[in-house]
Amino acid sequence: QVQLVESGGGSVQAGGSLRLSCAGSTLTQSIACMGWVRQAPGKEREGVAGFDGDGNTYYADSVKGRFTISQDNAKNTLYLQMNSLKPEDTAMYYCAARSSGRLYCMSGYWDGLYNYWGQGTAVNVST
Repeated sequence: QVQLVESGGGSVQAGGSLRLSCAGSTLTQSIACMGWVRQAPGKEREGVAGFDGDGNTYYADSVKGRFTISQDNAKNTLYLQMNSLKPEDTAMYYCAARSSGRLYCMSGYWDGLYNYWGQGTAVNVST
């Protein structure tokens, strides 16, 4: 069982930055890949960024060049650095992980990709 706890959300003005953190009970031994998924009110989940154990990453087109996903294995922590934030980035952000099947990890987000989820952290970007 993997437990994920997000932090770092908050309110920021457009153009600002936030860094989300996801502390995992174990990120190296039990995980094929991890990622950040967001959901805005009334909208479907959107995969924001993903990261596998080989250092490969993917990003949604909407965040490319603005967001960076990274992992600190020593701290069992996944990060999402979000720069140049826009009001449309407002959402609940979830950290998620997949326990096996790394071949599925870098094709972008799809329902069922991840089987572990955190509780979410809210990001609100105002104009």
